[in-house]
Amino acid sequence: MRVSLITVCYNREATIAKSIESVLEQDYPNIEYIIIDGNSTDSTQKIIESYSEKISKYISESDKGMYDAINKGLSIATGEVVGLMHSDDVFYDCFVVSKIVAAFKNAPHTDAIYGNGIYITNDAEERIVRNRIGGEYDFEKLKSGWLPLHPTVYLKKSLIEKYGSYNLDFKIASDTEFLLRYLFQHKIKLIYLNEYVVKMRMGGLSTSYKRAFEVLHEDYKIYKYHNISAVRAVFLKKLKALLQYVKK
Repeated sequence: MRVSLITVCYNREATIAKSIESVLEQDYPNIEYIIIDGNSTDSTQKIIESYSEKISKYISESDKGMYDAINKGLSIATGEVVGLMHSDDVFYDCFVVSKIVAAFKNAPHTDAIYGNGIYITNDAEERIVRNRIGGEYDFEKLKSGWLPLHPTVYLKKSLIEKYGSYNLDFKIASDTEFLLRYLFQHKIKLIYLNEYVVKMRMGGLSTSYKRAFEVLHEDYKIYKYHNISAVRAVFLKKLKALLQYVKK
């Protein structure tokens, strides 16, 4: 089973090397690694090019933002399964992809698999500030703001070809719309892998405190877009997130 991993980035010279190495250190051999750079103006491109022999596909050109870049990666991915490795993040350990592939093989009729993740500080200490345990999937939980942690979700490529990529009308939280479209609208088969998948650095597009209000507003629009009680869903979603910080 080939797994396509997609990293998108723009001016990430401080973190891109760790993300790349995290992918290259995976013990699973059949990985197609795709990097889409938004024509960075710092040393990001130079760093990526230093790994050129180990990267399957690399594009550097201007785009319309992170989700446009992800869509470019999805369009050229050839793996049976597709996942994301954001340019601020790293895998939890070197066995993650192997565990995900094993889970797909054990449940061949599933459409997607998700797991757990932790948020770490954006400094040398890398302290854990939030523990995101996915928990078993239940369709009804979607109406209460529950969603799997986006970078832990691995989908069969055939589904993306069927149900579409990321909606560029949403600039910050299109991953929420994407997941709701697949889970709530199309009711895909989803399995929980009770393993840590990713370490996410605070300060990215969706984890920045400065953009919290913008994310809240866009989430509200997305839940309304999918005819889910938006006030209730967004409130409960943010409450769950707060409790994850408290219980870190």
